[in-house]
Amino acid sequence: MSQIIVSLSPHAHGTDSVEKNMYGVVIALLPALLASFYFFGIGSLIVCAASVIACVLFEWLISKFLLQRTPTITDGSAIVTGLLLGMNLPSNFPIWMIVIGALVAIGVGKMTFGGLGQNPFNPALVGRCFLLVSFPVAMTSWPVGNQLMAYTDATTGATPLYLMQMAIKNGDPSLLEKLPSSLDMFLGVTQTNNMGAGTTGEICAVALLLGMIYMLYKKIITWHIPVSIIATVFCFSGLLHLSNPVYANPVQVVLSGGLMLGAIFMATDYVTSPMCARGQLIYGICIGLLTVIIRNWGAYPEGMSFAILIMNAFTPLINYYVKPKRFGEVPKAVK
Repeated sequence: MSQIIVSLSPHAHGTDSVEKNMYGVVIALLPALLASFYFFGIGSLIVCAASVIACVLFEWLISKFLLQRTPTITDGSAIVTGLLLGMNLPSNFPIWMIVIGALVAIGVGKMTFGGLGQNPFNPALVGRCFLLVSFPVAMTSWPVGNQLMAYTDATTGATPLYLMQMAIKNGDPSLLEKLPSSLDMFLGVTQTNNMGAGTTGEICAVALLLGMIYMLYKKIITWHIPVSIIATVFCFSGLLHLSNPVYANPVQVVLSGGLMLGAIFMATDYVTSPMCARGQLIYGICIGLLTVIIRNWGAYPEGMSFAILIMNAFTPLINYYVKPKRFGEVPKAVK
């Protein structure tokens, strides 16, 4: 007589799978990828393709020869990591540096901890921050948009975030007059005054929002994390702007840098973010506050990556704090 072993509750049944969700994220990234190719040309294609190929290759090699288990590159997670890493890099970034970043993202950020579902930090951001610390000049040389065939010889310029930080450090609000309009930043037209456009994936806010709408529709993510991050940055930046015009207006702050890319596609990573809605709101608010603090008073103009990684470390603590009480459990104060 066969014995049926039933695992502990809760029991859930659905059509979701790792592959379905990962390839859903890839589809959601397509508008931003097309926008990056439109604005950066062949450079964005080279950077993103090199990043994806390197991430998939390193995951296969590590799984096959170091962990000695069946590679799981078909689940799409390595592709997503490669895309997000590539979209967090300048469009003129050298290929050999991309390969190093992919090795750190997959080897250190993911496979060292056991692979998909066990990594405490977002792998793409681990790779990006490693590259930022190791190669700061290459990571902060921002090509100006609309250079279709330019790659290594692309013209570079200062980004809106850099101007915002310089305005604060110099106490000169007139520097903010050089910023593109909010509409231009929303559409990705940031080459005004020969201005650098940032990383390949952050240039067009409307394309990123289209990806968010798709993921919300497909229930790949919920609204709690991206909305709480964006709302917190908007409110905090708005208070600073009202107190002193040296701080940029909150709309431009939200539309600048990697805020949208990070809030929508990286902070919402299943493994490294809290499980329940209340925890996700706490997580998102803290990321928003840290992002504004680092941007305005930190050494780097961009603070989104560091803010997400810091809160990744706090995710287990947040999960513990918001954990629902077991049915019938007596509060500790009563015991």
